[in-house]
Amino acid sequence: NQFGELGDRLKTIIDDGVNSQDYQKMTKEIKNHNVRKTYYAVVEGKVDKKGTFIDKLLKDEKTNFVRVSDKGKEAKLEYELICYKNNYSLVKINLITGRSHQIRVQFSSRGYPLYGDQRYNKKDKNQIALFSSSIEFTHPVTKEHLTISYNLPNRFPFTLFNYMVK
Repeated sequence: NQFGELGDRLKTIIDDGVNSQDYQKMTKEIKNHNVRKTYYAVVEGKVDKKGTFIDKLLKDEKTNFVRVSDKGKEAKLEYELICYKNNYSLVKINLITGRSHQIRVQFSSRGYPLYGDQRYNKKDKNQIALFSSSIEFTHPVTKEHLTISYNLPNRFPFTLFNYMVK
């Protein structure tokens, strides 16, 4: 589940009173990018205040490794620098597409590896600093606009920035 605890909560909400036709509607909304997914990540170095990354990403199914390649599928995200401290940037990320390892690859390919990313930042042996903070969508049955969100985790390196985030 790419949303972790958020995804579990989403599944509970969606499953409550949703039949297979409604589930298909929700799946279509996700594919059409009508579900807004927001993440926070801590990356090494100082990124620009705001930016958009557009790349083509190719996944090697055998190794589960993703790289930027002209042969890949388009991947797009927008980010905003929330705070910079001790050579780390806390970034808020709006994931436009949803490719495998997208955030990790798009930042590391530009020289900003995620803190703790042992796959795309081999020198780091800590827990990855990537957090799915919110998801917004329209419930397929009730048509209610729902937002599920969580505060940043209370662990390093997020604790460097806790006072900076609402």
